[in-house]
Amino acid sequence: MQWAGEPGMGRLMSGIPKRIEIRRCQLAAMLLTAAILLTFPFVSQAATPRVMVYGDSLSAAYGINPADGWVSLMQARLKPAGVEVINSSVSGETSSGGLNRIRTDLALIKPSVVLLALGANDGLRGLPVAELRKNLQGMIAAIEAAGAKTILVGIQIPPNYGIEYSQQFRDLYADLARKNRVLLVPFLLDGMADNLALFQADRLHPTAKAQSQILENVLPSVRKLLGLQTKIEPARRPPAAKVRQP
Repeated sequence: MQWAGEPGMGRLMSGIPKRIEIRRCQLAAMLLTAAILLTFPFVSQAATPRVMVYGDSLSAAYGINPADGWVSLMQARLKPAGVEVINSSVSGETSSGGLNRIRTDLALIKPSVVLLALGANDGLRGLPVAELRKNLQGMIAAIEAAGAKTILVGIQIPPNYGIEYSQQFRDLYADLARKNRVLLVPFLLDGMADNLALFQADRLHPTAKAQSQILENVLPSVRKLLGLQTKIEPARRPPAAKVRQP
C-alpha cells in the first residue's frame, strides 16, 4: 500500500518536515526559558528594591498623619538609595487575617523584603499562642515561596492574661526567627513602651513623636538585608508611603 499515492497524502507528507522544524523551535524556546528561570530565579521580582511593611495599626499610622508614621519616615530614609517602601498594614489585623491575604499582596507588590509585624491584636484578644505561631509560620513560608526575604518584628504585651502567656507570646518570635533563619527585630516598641507620653489617649497607639524611635528599632535590619551599610540621611519632608486599602 502506497500511502504517498493516496489523494492529498503528498501534500500531507510534504508538510511533515515543516511541522517537525516548528516543534524543534518550540522545544528550544521552552528549554531556553527554563534555563533563564533556573539561572535567575528572582527575575519576576521588581527591579527596584521594594520593602513591604505587613502589619497592623502600629504600622498603619493609626490616629496620626500617615506622613508622620514610621513607615513613611523609612521611605524618606531609603528613597535616596532607590528603595521603594509599600505599607500594606491594616488597622485591626490579626495574624489569621494576615495569613489569608498575604499571597495576594505578595503577588501584587512583588517585594524584595517583607517586614512582618503582626501579632499585637492576637495578644490583646488573648488568642492562643499556638495559633499565632502557626499563622506567622505560614506567612514566613509564603514570603519565602514568593522569592522575598523576611524580617520578623517582635511584639510584646502586658501580662493581662497572665505572666506565662505574655512570656510565651514574647518568646515565639525569637523561636520562629531562629527556626526559619530570618532577621529579628526583638520588639517594635523597644525603648518607649513604658513611656505614656509617647502614646495616644488609648494608651495603645504611639504618637507622631514616637515614630522616629520605632523607625530606629526597625531600620538597621532593613539596611542589613538590603546591603545598605552606610547611613542615609532623612529627607526634609517625607512623603506618605503608599498604603494598601483594605
